[in-house]
Amino acid sequence: MSQSVTSAQLSVARRYAILASVVLGSTLYATTLLVASTLLPAMQGAFAATPDEIAWTTTFNILATAIATPMTGWLVARFGRRRTMLFCVGGFTVATWLCGQAESLETVVLWRIVQGAIGAPVVPLSNAIVLDTFPRRQAGMVSSVFGMTVVLGPVIGPALGGILAETYNWRWAFYMIVPAGILATVALRFTLPADGTGTHTRLDWLGFLALATTIACVQLVFSRGQRLDWYESTEIIVETGIAALAFWVFLAHSLTARAPFLNLRLLLNRNYALGLVLVTLYGMVNFTPIVLLPSLLQAYAGYPDSIIGLIVGYRGIGATIGFACTLVIGRLDPRIGLVLGYGLLAVAGIWLTQIDLNVDVDTLLLNAALQGLAVGIIWVPLTVMTFATLESRHLAEAMALFHLLRNIGSSLFISLCVTEIVRATTANYSRMTELITPFNKVLGVPNLMGGWSTETVTDLAKLSREINRQASMLGYINAFGLFTAACVIAMLFSLLARRGQRSA
Repeated sequence: MSQSVTSAQLSVARRYAILASVVLGSTLYATTLLVASTLLPAMQGAFAATPDEIAWTTTFNILATAIATPMTGWLVARFGRRRTMLFCVGGFTVATWLCGQAESLETVVLWRIVQGAIGAPVVPLSNAIVLDTFPRRQAGMVSSVFGMTVVLGPVIGPALGGILAETYNWRWAFYMIVPAGILATVALRFTLPADGTGTHTRLDWLGFLALATTIACVQLVFSRGQRLDWYESTEIIVETGIAALAFWVFLAHSLTARAPFLNLRLLLNRNYALGLVLVTLYGMVNFTPIVLLPSLLQAYAGYPDSIIGLIVGYRGIGATIGFACTLVIGRLDPRIGLVLGYGLLAVAGIWLTQIDLNVDVDTLLLNAALQGLAVGIIWVPLTVMTFATLESRHLAEAMALFHLLRNIGSSLFISLCVTEIVRATTANYSRMTELITPFNKVLGVPNLMGGWSTETVTDLAKLSREINRQASMLGYINAFGLFTAACVIAMLFSLLARRGQRSA
């Protein structure tokens, strides 16, 4: 640790105080990741915005987070862990308050950008601090405690934010974070060891700008591709071209520069390189059901918001049990936990491909709990395996890339699944409506049509809506199939992991 007090000199009480402080700070940041998605309808009405305009509050926050996350390593080297954490958690709290105070769409987008950029280093830096504060024999335990912030934060945020927005207004979903943010800032001030003298590391501006441009363009393609019909849009084509060119510049520069922005030589470490692949897959499968199921249940199955919130809550309960299980599983070969976790997720995915629009609540609750159990089991062996053979001085930089790829994996896969739902819905609707014609003699068989009729325009409209519901359900089943395939691929990659000892 680049601090005046090393981790070996910390008392047991001080270590757990640090753990509690950084977990609180990172939980607050994780809570805001999906909370805005709950608030979009209310904010759209408050600002008289179009769906595309209000979506920028989420899109620009994701962009700012993705661009700022890789800067974690440089910030730590330049200013130290304690100063960086205090600035990021304190600045994030202020930006969150200002989001609630915003009186125009432009203002709320501005503060969402600031919120994402200042808060981006919190999660990777918190993870690095936790791993470096405790001895390696306790890595599984502390990773389990910290991992709950990654999984439970995005569950707590939308549920609690939706209740406050419905009871009061959308601003209170931001205000609820401020008191805890102040508490986290004060706690970090008194628990983290003081920083030593900074190294005055020079920022590699070419590498940073090239990577930032790549990430920004890729995120824009994922966020806006569905609305603009992907590569039928000139904007998407241009953004893809710029992303490819910028990534080539970043890659060429990083491999030839003496002090690159990101040290790509870390990828020569087998466990770390494999961990990056697995955490990308983890990001792909972690949030996808949370995003897809609520829209399916609300729009097509007629479930109320209260039941949907209960289903999300059961996922959190399952995750808590999963993290408790890792206190035992974490002592075993990491491949056991990884294969078990991804295997349970694959089972949950296969289960989801078997449901229909008449699915009962108990099935959804059990499936959500199984998903939570699986993601809870995965996180600890994934984190311990990835950083087991890395030197401590590389943790902040390596952790930043680790969490960046987790976020990019989520964004990419959710966009892919939504695209498949739209494509399959359109294709299946076309095929099924082709059969609704006066020339189809099968429809004239007695009792075959049940309560449906094609006699009047009203009857045809009702039948059209039902066909659209069924076509959409087929699209969601396809998306759950992609989810299951990603889990199986992750299981196969997990078999390549191996134990290792991290250097002091």
